[in-house]
Amino acid sequence: MHGLRKAAILLLSLEKAVAAEVVSQLPKEAQEALVIEVSKVSDVTKEEQESVIDEFQTLGMARVHIERGGMDYAQDLLTQSLGKEKASTILENVKQSMSSVPFGFLQKVGADNLLTFVSEEHPQTIALILSHVPQSLAAEVLSGLPSQKQLEVIRRVAHMEQTSPEVIQDVERSLEARMTSTFTTQLEKAGGVSTVAQILNVTDRMTNKAILENLEQDDPDLVDQIRRLMFVFDDLLKLDDKSIQILLKEVENSQWALALKGASDELKTKVLGNLSQRAAAMLQEEMQYLGPVRVSDVETMQQTIVDIVRRLEDSGEIVIGGGSEAEKLVS
Repeated sequence: MHGLRKAAILLLSLEKAVAAEVVSQLPKEAQEALVIEVSKVSDVTKEEQESVIDEFQTLGMARVHIERGGMDYAQDLLTQSLGKEKASTILENVKQSMSSVPFGFLQKVGADNLLTFVSEEHPQTIALILSHVPQSLAAEVLSGLPSQKQLEVIRRVAHMEQTSPEVIQDVERSLEARMTSTFTTQLEKAGGVSTVAQILNVTDRMTNKAILENLEQDDPDLVDQIRRLMFVFDDLLKLDDKSIQILLKEVENSQWALALKGASDELKTKVLGNLSQRAAAMLQEEMQYLGPVRVSDVETMQQTIVDIVRRLEDSGEIVIGGGSEAEKLVS
């Protein structure tokens, strides 16, 4: 497996916001190469994922040892301070403590992920897990549970005393196995152009613009696919009123009538609210006059309007996701 594919698989193993931050820190050439590789990824086997993560962890640990000391540094320090015999005793205790922390694999799991896996568990099981994770993580998970279950869990945490190591190990193994299986399944379905679009959607504007501009020089078709997925018709809700009004000038009433047939009530209200009463009434009439329409026709027209939004954004006439309110149009 070549290095670029490994990097793509590792990127897909991260939360999208974290992946976006990683991409933003790379040189432009690396950004472009990695985006192309991610767009090519379709299926990733469990073995590939585990191999990449293990290799990254090994390299990461080596880096930590060099930059932050590590166990070898600690041993040298203790040996110089306390002598070889005392140092060995302390380090042995430390190693046993580090390797036997219950639910240690949850230390870096996000609250949302953990909540997904424990929400349906028995309150006693949840109480056991929350008693062995950092308090901040436990608090976030607890706040996501239904109120009645919160009380049941808290009551059990309060009355919890000693728990058999065998019970803790059984719960730990079961939870880790389920989480690993689910995350692997999700990763096997990850990758492709849609993943690239989702990652770039949460990068800052300067970064994703630079990536797309560089990528467009080599693969304009790929960039076009990414752009289409980065902004969908429902995202018109992100436009401020001024941008909607500019867009209204670029799209015919008949086009709006067809596109809005498949839109949410919220989006219809936003578009109609930026028209005069007379113009809004005419558009509503035209929508009713159309009657039943094919979904494919609606989707095609919605994509046409999305393409217009992209053109207006590139020319600097509108801004996606920001801007000040403007007066409504009149006709």
